[in-house]
Amino acid sequence: MFTSTRLGEIELSNRIVMAPMTRDRAGLQDDAPTDLMVEYYRQRAGAGFIVTEGVQPSPAGKGYWRTPGIHSQAQVKGWRQVNDAVHARGGKLVMQLMHCGRVSLQANKDALAETVAPSAVPAGVKVPGPDGTPQDADVPRAFALSEIPEVIEQYVTAARNAREAGLEGVELHCASGYLPMQFLSSSSNIRTDRYGGSVQNRVRFVVETLEAMADAIGPGRVGFRICPGHTINGIDDANPEETYGELLSSVAGLDLAYLHLIRLPLESFDPLALVHARWKGGVILNNSLSFEDAERIVAAGEADAVSFGRHFVSNPDLVERFRAGKPLAKLDRNTLYTGLGDDAKGYTDYSSLAE
Repeated sequence: MFTSTRLGEIELSNRIVMAPMTRDRAGLQDDAPTDLMVEYYRQRAGAGFIVTEGVQPSPAGKGYWRTPGIHSQAQVKGWRQVNDAVHARGGKLVMQLMHCGRVSLQANKDALAETVAPSAVPAGVKVPGPDGTPQDADVPRAFALSEIPEVIEQYVTAARNAREAGLEGVELHCASGYLPMQFLSSSSNIRTDRYGGSVQNRVRFVVETLEAMADAIGPGRVGFRICPGHTINGIDDANPEETYGELLSSVAGLDLAYLHLIRLPLESFDPLALVHARWKGGVILNNSLSFEDAERIVAAGEADAVSFGRHFVSNPDLVERFRAGKPLAKLDRNTLYTGLGDDAKGYTDYSSLAE
């Protein structure tokens, strides 16, 4: 876990990756990274690389209050400051691009930004509003066929903006029931055109988006995250093994940097076995793994790296703690998404071993 490796064009000093985690601390007026976000990421720069929290590629892509974007110059400037602080400590950043699609509230977004999805099928879940009170997610408007290339181009522009800000690359968020997963799933995608119906059509949006981003910034700087079989945010795919097998086969030849797998324990199939059968590129594995689990997985060649989420929240120096065999600080779940009036609380106030 403490050896270096390479995923595409991205060099890792160790195989301990910080997983993407929504924290809801972006600027109130412009969804740009704040000085506090700069410090949060700087503290955790010991990771092999950091995958940022989900970042909106467009105003319509915003689902939650105070999540950051990468579609304005103010946001690009803010991310450049984050990136410079991480680089100054020898760390590296990859930006996760997250379009929430139907998992969204109009109250959380710009007044002119619609809630859109592959089909006009509501998620049937609640989303926290600006005051934190959960509300029924919007009923989305289905994309017209002519709009889909525009959405793909928004991802491409976001990828270019991430590189302009100095980040190493981007990760397409195809999990958690957000837009790419909505296209993949038979329950949320009931289109009858070339982006819906057959499994080959349902994977098309993700494949074309990854192809377009790879063309724009280089395939070795593009990764993607999946979670086959997850029923989060109203997703209920009829045959996830078929869906993700087709997706992996369709992108296997793109020479992308990595696949980031959230491995669920499913009765019907093993997602990691499916990945090994259909994907020959780099693999980052995730899902509440201990350091001992991670060492065994990497040593066995089951993955190139392992990502940790909650451990990195409460342990800014997680790599050093793992290396020294020290106990981990406990997470305060009450302050994951809000500082309860103080944005620093539960965000940048966790202590390091040195402190």
